[in-house]
Amino acid sequence: MHHDQAVAIMTDIMAKFTNYIGKHLPDDIMETLGRLRATENSPLAKVVYDSMFENLKKADELNRPCCQDTGVIQFFLKAGADFPLLSDIRPILDEAVRRATQEAPLRHNAVEIFLEKNTGNNTGDRIPWIDWDIVPNDSGITVEVYMAGGGCSLPGQGKTLMPAAGYEGVTQFVFDVMTSYGVNACPPLLVGIGIGGSIEVAANLSKKALFRPIGSRNPDPRGSDMEILIEKGLNEIGIGPQGLSGTNSVMGVHIEKAARHPSTISVAVSVGCWAHRRGTIHINKDMSYEILSHKGVIL
Repeated sequence: MHHDQAVAIMTDIMAKFTNYIGKHLPDDIMETLGRLRATENSPLAKVVYDSMFENLKKADELNRPCCQDTGVIQFFLKAGADFPLLSDIRPILDEAVRRATQEAPLRHNAVEIFLEKNTGNNTGDRIPWIDWDIVPNDSGITVEVYMAGGGCSLPGQGKTLMPAAGYEGVTQFVFDVMTSYGVNACPPLLVGIGIGGSIEVAANLSKKALFRPIGSRNPDPRGSDMEILIEKGLNEIGIGPQGLSGTNSVMGVHIEKAARHPSTISVAVSVGCWAHRRGTIHINKDMSYEILSHKGVIL
């Protein structure tokens, strides 16, 4: 396939996929919301969940984004070292975002720092954000598309603790964040926690934790136990759907970790709102693709 033709095809795929995920939640989120609704006993909580599902139905029927805040677009890549379009990724994804902004349409959410000017097309300085992981001996690319809304970005916080604070200090920080800002992020929330030795490592891992499928667990049994305990504790707070009280505050808690310096322990929290608009697509070197987050979807 000619290079320019491949660039045009990938741009078209990513524009359509970015458009699509603003309107349709991934399979695991839909299943989780249905399960959580079934656990609620209060009439108010049930009404809130009913309105969520009615909203999603209308978004599908009317071909409109399911939340007016379509966020800042972020792409998290697992790029094969032999994928043929590595050098073209930035212009491809910039153009895909510009197209999706017009075609979906998406709200303009890229404001340039210092200028305080909205660019009007969701692109700007380093935005859409692109995070790279290079996969050796691989010729495809897996792209996580994420719409980072204002509400679900607001609780994003991190802190570096003295090592004596231990995992109790990590847990206290998570609960402090969730009880002060969690209600602003449109619960029930997916909670990503990063633990490492410096703040940028913890912050990056906390965001990547949001892309794990709900129901997956940290491979370390102690990490898995900590996820379950924090999830249980956050649910017992009773924040409930949209912060109006209820049985469940969270869709899940995911912890990602990196080895730390002996003298520091850093923790960060990122959350996804109930309308957790993320999508996973794998594109092969011949530009054939498979959507992993929304089974059976063809663009």
